Amino acid sequence: MKRKAGPQKAQHKWKRKLFTLILVGLCFGALVLLMHTRYSRIMTLASLQNSQQNQLPKIAFLFIARNRIPLEVLWDVFFQGGESRFSIYVHSRPGFLFNKATTRSVFFLNRQVNDSIQVDWGEASMIEAERILLRHALEDPLNQRFAFVSDSCIPLYNFSYIYDYIMSARTSFVDSFADTKEGRYNPKMHPAIPVYNWRKGSQWAVLTRKHAEVVVKDDTVFPMFQLHCKRKSLPEFWRDRPIPADTSKEHNCIPDEHYVQTLLAQEGLEGELTRRSLTHTSWDLSSSRDRERRGWHPLTYKYSDATPMLIESIKEIDNVYYETEYRREWCSSKGKPSRCFLFARKFTRPAALRLLNTTALELNRSND
Repeated sequence: MKRKAGPQKAQHKWKRKLFTLILVGLCFGALVLLMHTRYSRIMTLASLQNSQQNQLPKIAFLFIARNRIPLEVLWDVFFQGGESRFSIYVHSRPGFLFNKATTRSVFFLNRQVNDSIQVDWGEASMIEAERILLRHALEDPLNQRFAFVSDSCIPLYNFSYIYDYIMSARTSFVDSFADTKEGRYNPKMHPAIPVYNWRKGSQWAVLTRKHAEVVVKDDTVFPMFQLHCKRKSLPEFWRDRPIPADTSKEHNCIPDEHYVQTLLAQEGLEGELTRRSLTHTSWDLSSSRDRERRGWHPLTYKYSDATPMLIESIKEIDNVYYETEYRREWCSSKGKPSRCFLFARKFTRPAALRLLNTTALELNRSND
């Protein structure tokens, strides 16, 4: 004869069933939560990937400045309308901030790098500033071209024209030629940098992402420049006199005119370069009557120089001749003959403002 379950035993079974149901519910809830979390992550990643795919590659403009950007008003007009296709990084003296008190352009607000260094002309600190800018710019995967710009530089065309010109090329634009005249190569650099890889050119290069990464990762060529490219002091009385014929008495390297060119030659990458700069600088000053405009310093364009004729004469240049290599570089874009220069320097603020107020620079037009 079976006994009926007592009230206490029935209550115990009911509690076990309830506990089991709760446990199953918790497990099911955890499973649903886990699946939802994974799904959310997958969708977020997919969204980010789609977002990046839909976004256009950018040009990183890398400004090397003393403090402010004197020509910011002109650059402000240039950048308007191209917001999704560029980024800006500025290397100024340590501690200088681009805020509402130091810039009138929203494009330069807080665009200074936070680890800038004191830069001295003729020292390796100049090329270290370039490497710092590249390190910051490479953090953004959308930055695919890296253009070095001085604080006295102006764009010669509107943003769309310059963007199309640069992005349509698969190469870097690096002014690079054999340096056979001035004897800046220091034999102590051998064998780390053999003389046949020694190159000279303008520091105002436009690099592809691959070549920017090469510069940042370099741990061979840069230390040689730090060690063997130290500027020699000039006697005080030389400052107001013509530069002596023996240039080794002034300096022994000028790192910014040699580093990127030599590094890329050293890495066997010259076949991936268009070996010319996109920035025009006037060096042919031997006939100038103005003492400040003679010598190895580039010409500074003042207010009186800033005319539509000057800009048009720069725009019309379609080739560059390299005497040391007996090479004439005919300029092209998209496989067709083109103008050589997209930027020009060195312009004073009054000169740049005068150009902006004339028809010489139509920076906010759809094309040129």
